[in-house]
Amino acid sequence: MKSKEKTPANPPADGVLLASVPQHVAIIMDGNGRWAQARGLPRLAGHRAGTENLRRVIEACAEFGVRYLTIYAFSTENWGRPEDEVSGLMNLFDDVFDRELAELHRQGARLIHIGRLDGVRPKMVAKIRKGEEHTRDNKRLTLCVAFNYGGRDEIVCAIQKMLTEGVQPEDVTDELVSQYLFTAGIPDPDLVIRTSGEMRTSNFLIWQSAYAEWVFPEVFWPDFGREELLKALKEYARRERRFGLVPTTG
Repeated sequence: MKSKEKTPANPPADGVLLASVPQHVAIIMDGNGRWAQARGLPRLAGHRAGTENLRRVIEACAEFGVRYLTIYAFSTENWGRPEDEVSGLMNLFDDVFDRELAELHRQGARLIHIGRLDGVRPKMVAKIRKGEEHTRDNKRLTLCVAFNYGGRDEIVCAIQKMLTEGVQPEDVTDELVSQYLFTAGIPDPDLVIRTSGEMRTSNFLIWQSAYAEWVFPEVFWPDFGREELLKALKEYARRERRFGLVPTTG
């Protein structure tokens, strides 16, 4: 689902006014481990700092008028990391759900999980489902958490579902495929941000981000706050989105 028109911004509390605001921002939260190593800390300390930073970014997105925020929390490939790091991340995610769900609800945010839940701890699955149910009527911001998510895996799942349901080849369209993705019903991202300066898509929303604008701030994720988000939004506002067409003139 493409969002071809930029949304006019509402001025935040401090008077900052953007020419336009992306409806949907997606973030690859990169650099937690390097942030920790630069400070002589274990990698898990960087991941913890990254989760603590998330609240600031959610609040800033709501302030600037972003309606959808998708975060890349844990990929299908991340299971291949060292066992102690994966176990620590799972415990950390448990803590985050316990600590932040009430605040998300208070902020008017709706929580949606995208990805697989196969192989995820039953306790974690129950928390995710509880969070989705508890916040389902909130309207201010939709927070999509890509957890145990991979873009290629998502497309494979969509194809499998279409085959299972007997979809005929001639009926397959862009719109139909989008309805079978984990993000069904969610507009495609207008802006994708990858922190830490790395320039890779890393199997994130590879169908949905086909025409998104990308920015690559060099700060590590734990240091990516309101001002860095504002810089990214200003960069987005300067760009002309063409969706494969010729630029406008005059």
